[in-house]
Amino acid sequence: MYLIELLVAALLMIGAAFTLIGSYGLLKLDQPMKRLHAPTKASTLGVGSLLLASMIHGFAFGEASLHELLVMAFLFVTAPISGNFIAKVHLHRQRGGKELPPPPAEDSWATYSEN
Repeated sequence: MYLIELLVAALLMIGAAFTLIGSYGLLKLDQPMKRLHAPTKASTLGVGSLLLASMIHGFAFGEASLHELLVMAFLFVTAPISGNFIAKVHLHRQRGGKELPPPPAEDSWATYSEN
């Protein structure tokens, strides 16, 4: 049991450190594309580590639940996709006052192009 408690404590410290570093990066980085990187890494690594610690503690002490696993799966799927969409919006808005080109005729989801 001591080893499990030590592992849970280590995961909690790792998760707290990633979350703290990510929030500091969100506040201190100056450009939006730099600022985007900090919270996406903090959410996936920090919150994922905290949820993993909760799962290990729950299974070790007989209070097992799969809610943490579902939250972790949802987080790992949605965080990179939302970061990608935020980056694409930033690239489109960075163009200045230019008119956006029409989407390409091919079946492509990327609409950013330099003409």
